[in-house]
Amino acid sequence: MVLDRSSRLDLVFHALAHPARRAIIRQLSGGERNLSELASPLKMTFPAATKHVRVLERARLVRRRIAGREHLCRLHAGPLKEATLWTEQFRKNWEARFEALDALLEEMKTEERTRARCR
Repeated sequence: MVLDRSSRLDLVFHALAHPARRAIIRQLSGGERNLSELASPLKMTFPAATKHVRVLERARLVRRRIAGREHLCRLHAGPLKEATLWTEQFRKNWEARFEALDALLEEMKTEERTRARCR
């Protein structure tokens, strides 16, 4: 199944919406971990950790490999970059709006000071 960019972003944002999955990503940013290592600090069961990892895998944020009985996970940051680029366009827009607001407020302060001096 081929997903368009919007669907991929939906999967990434869905995956990032849960604090446990964000914690898993933080752990994996330090390197490969097995599922037990991922579950332990979150105080969750192995099956619960597996469900969260599956969501991250669907979003292509995590890749899993099996070595014997161990399931090893590693971070794949490519989709995070796509999400960052998508949000960046909005950051630029809001920064421009805030700069315009700052300029307007400064202009209003200057006018108020001028009026106060003329009184």
